[in-house]
Amino acid sequence: MATFLEEFVRGLSFPLDHFQYEACRHIEDGQGVLVCAPTGSGKTVVGEFAVAQALSQGTTCFYTTPIKALSNQKFHDLVATYGEESVGLLTGDVSLNPDAPIVVMTTEVLRNMIYSQSRRLDRLSHVVMDEIHYLADRSRGAVWEEVILNLDESVVLIGLSATVSNAEEFGRWLTEVRGDTAIIVAEHRPVPLHQWMMMGSRVYPLFEEESPDSTARPRVNPRLLEAAERSESRGRRRVPIGRPQAIAALGHHDMLPAIFFIFSRAGCDGALYQCLRSKTVLTTQEEAEEIERLVDTGIADVAPEDLEVLDFRRWRAALSRGFAAHHAGMLPAFRHIVEELFSRGLIKVVFATETLALGINMPARTVVLEKLVKFNGEAHVDLTPGEYTQLTGRAGRRGIDVQGHAVVEWTPDIDPRAVAGLASTRTYPLNSTFRPGYNMTVNLLATMDYEAAVSLIQQSFAQFQSDGAIVAEARSIERLQGTLQEVEAQLHRELEHCAPELLDDEDAASLITEYMGIRRDLSTAEREQRRRGLTERHREITTLFARLNYGDVIAMPGAKRPVLAVVVQPAQRPNDPRPLVISEQGWCGRLAAGEFGNPPVIVGTMKLPRGMAKPGRKNTRYVLDHFRRHHYNRPKKLRQRARIKQSAEVKRLRAALRSHPVHHWPRDEREFLARSADRVVEIRQEIARREKKIDGASDTLARVFERITTMLTELGYLRTEEGQVTVTEEGERLAQLHHPSDLLVAQCLRKGVWEGLDPAELAAVAALCTFENRRDTGGEEVEVPTEPLAAAMNATESLWNDLVTEEQRHGLALTRMPESGLCTAIHQWTAGAPLEYCLAAAHASGSELTPGDFVRWCRQVVDLLRQIEKGSPSEDLRRAARKAVGAIQRGVVSLDL
Repeated sequence: MATFLEEFVRGLSFPLDHFQYEACRHIEDGQGVLVCAPTGSGKTVVGEFAVAQALSQGTTCFYTTPIKALSNQKFHDLVATYGEESVGLLTGDVSLNPDAPIVVMTTEVLRNMIYSQSRRLDRLSHVVMDEIHYLADRSRGAVWEEVILNLDESVVLIGLSATVSNAEEFGRWLTEVRGDTAIIVAEHRPVPLHQWMMMGSRVYPLFEEESPDSTARPRVNPRLLEAAERSESRGRRRVPIGRPQAIAALGHHDMLPAIFFIFSRAGCDGALYQCLRSKTVLTTQEEAEEIERLVDTGIADVAPEDLEVLDFRRWRAALSRGFAAHHAGMLPAFRHIVEELFSRGLIKVVFATETLALGINMPARTVVLEKLVKFNGEAHVDLTPGEYTQLTGRAGRRGIDVQGHAVVEWTPDIDPRAVAGLASTRTYPLNSTFRPGYNMTVNLLATMDYEAAVSLIQQSFAQFQSDGAIVAEARSIERLQGTLQEVEAQLHRELEHCAPELLDDEDAASLITEYMGIRRDLSTAEREQRRRGLTERHREITTLFARLNYGDVIAMPGAKRPVLAVVVQPAQRPNDPRPLVISEQGWCGRLAAGEFGNPPVIVGTMKLPRGMAKPGRKNTRYVLDHFRRHHYNRPKKLRQRARIKQSAEVKRLRAALRSHPVHHWPRDEREFLARSADRVVEIRQEIARREKKIDGASDTLARVFERITTMLTELGYLRTEEGQVTVTEEGERLAQLHHPSDLLVAQCLRKGVWEGLDPAELAAVAALCTFENRRDTGGEEVEVPTEPLAAAMNATESLWNDLVTEEQRHGLALTRMPESGLCTAIHQWTAGAPLEYCLAAAHASGSELTPGDFVRWCRQVVDLLRQIEKGSPSEDLRRAARKAVGAIQRGVVSLDL
């Protein structure tokens, strides 16, 4: 008689790979599995086997994903296989057939069901956690660990992940907390990935020989290195060719369809419009008509005035010609249309940010990277090997392509050897971001006693990694102490040989190491002084550039004397101001703060006609003639690099160094001993650093949990009776609030500061607690629409101040400060205002929002309002929240709910 696995395999249209078969076999035996395999390798088949097994047993399977778009996609895939009656969908704002035997959901939904002890868990036998490496996500990763730790032991857990370098460590932890877990790691890509570099319109293989199955590190193509050296010596411009020419080159090499990863929304839109301005057409007449039909169907419910705001006509024209942008700033419905058209093969090129690499099934034949640097929200940083692997993993469509292509565009600042290093490092580590929070604390203590909750937290992957790190640090300290003894013995031998007459050995060794310690501290202090000086100088120059006006004449530091220039276009971006100037020498270009070691000086103004920012000899001649005819008070000298003033710490250390006895030893003998003495100091400092790290790491999570428990007890969300910690009625309400500012919202509900607000006002204060301004327009504070709203906002901010004071007193992470940049816009939208009006209101309040941003924040506000509706003790507030949700969900916000 055939096993269920054999029957499952017979129903497939393709044979299973070895890793797929092995994983399914373990699931059939009732064992959990962790499957780590490259993007596009078919690991989701393993999850689908778990779904099929649960159905055959008459039990329930939950299929969890990290993002709603992936949940929607998986829902439709499973409906196509099992029918609408067998599959449900739960994503927070969508609830379809929730009692079905198969339910697709976001991971947060499952976490909430576990804490609320939902009856849907009664028949649960399998949980598939797709993209389980999201556990490392800074903002949401803790949810994955909460689910893994709290799921009933009888549930079979199937984790599907991209390839990670510490899969064995993660698997050991899963075995420890969930029971025996099979670790299945597959490195082989079913569609081989070829690595290339594009130089102009030519495409060079990155490696001399591509041998994906070889364990030897491949050599960089010498022809590519020679071409790069030639191009750099000729001074090729930064971007060798435009996007239309790059697309044409890919088409010539049969590398379409392609995804161009561009690490900014503006860059994606710019690339799209660059192609629109060209003659690029990638579709046939029939394909263009099909695209237009699908697009018009998808936006049928959008108001015409909103389509104007969305620049719909130009977007539709680009789609019909076969190219599109895809980023988080777009309307979600527009993104879904792009995904659908690309999956059907109607669109040939997509310009996307890295959000496209996060699990959506949208592969291409080729992935193009224009840069290997991205902005992470704080600074421009190099791509990691893991990010490179995730992005290029989109290349190669299984069952369609025989090979995929990863193309990096060459520029003078990209070294082919560095690209080869990224391309040949295929794995990256999975590190836990788990930390106890307020909601987690009350939920744990509502279901178990304090000791059990602490024990559960200490079973987290974060603690598992921390404990492993402590062991590794302790071993390192042992090795360092052995090395220290050897170096100290070496120093004593050198003293006996070099200067036995100075002092007895012990005092001499102590003095020379003390002296080298001061020298090390001085070197560190000087570096820090220089860093601070450069930072202050950069800030000073940036401030100057940001306030330069049209016609301002500045004197810039020069080699011999200051150079005069006039501003013909002020800075456009406040955060990175780059004014356009024409100098007295005829040079025209943008100034960047990083190019100056000393700030320029404003020396006057020049009366300029309009349009001087346009390139051309006429404008340059006008400026040069003006500089010849007029006199400006040019400084006699401006240093190209400003002197950095010595700090008090540097002065103190220099004085201590000069007064130290060793400073007066004969120079040759002192410097001969310095190397070993400095090594002694270096090892001692490293041992101290590692010991401090161990002290800080020990039981960190348990300590945080203890401090949170203490604070919540003082605030009345928990109480201690006869040594047992229990949850109060207020704590039960906090347990229902799953929000980054959960305790602040709970305090607002508890204190009644939102009582009496109408639906639009309540939506606005919900936005106050939810919104994070990531693109500040520098707008001024606008008048709050109503007095009750102003009072509620002031009361909320006052409660936040009180809360932060408590958090500081207990040594806890601080709750994010409320931001008012969206309040007026949400208030107006909830009251029925059009999209354009609301975006303008956000801009006036200091928040630059695209329509897609606005929709995303609206949905997050809706999510909080639904929690208020469920958990508020006030019937009036619940009613207002319910009405606010209905009012917000209209037009573009409700388009694809």
